[in-house]
Amino acid sequence: MRTMCKASLLGAWLLSVGVSLAAQEQKQPTAAELSKNETPGKAFTRFFGYEEYQFRSAAEAMPEEKWNYRPAPGVFKNEKPQFGPAEERTFAEQVKHVACANFSFAAVLDGTNPPADCDKGGPNPAKTRVELLNYLRDSFAALKKSLGAITEKKYV
Repeated sequence: MRTMCKASLLGAWLLSVGVSLAAQEQKQPTAAELSKNETPGKAFTRFFGYEEYQFRSAAEAMPEEKWNYRPAPGVFKNEKPQFGPAEERTFAEQVKHVACANFSFAAVLDGTNPPADCDKGGPNPAKTRVELLNYLRDSFAALKKSLGAITEKKYV
């Protein structure tokens, strides 16, 4: 039994050494090779993909009954009315704000007019959790499309 165990361990070790040597022998790509097909749009899309994952995960995980949670009601009453709402946004309002902002960024990248009044909720009528999650998903898709279209020639 001991001999069989030793043989198994030796076999596993030899296999791992062989795999390690084979991996070392494979030519590692250079930075020039890695960046050959890279575009600014791909780099931005990769970065914002992580942000999308984090924000969408939080929005999708929030229970529906907590979407109207407001962290501190009335804190900003009449402080700076030209800059958005007079109090902190509810979770739903924050999701809507991010979605509208994504559409704004995409519009600017595409050379079109961004939606109006994103700081005050924007033009989209979404109100329910399902509607807002769809709006958020669509906004990230629009932003990805616009970011993916960035090329050096387009913005130089």
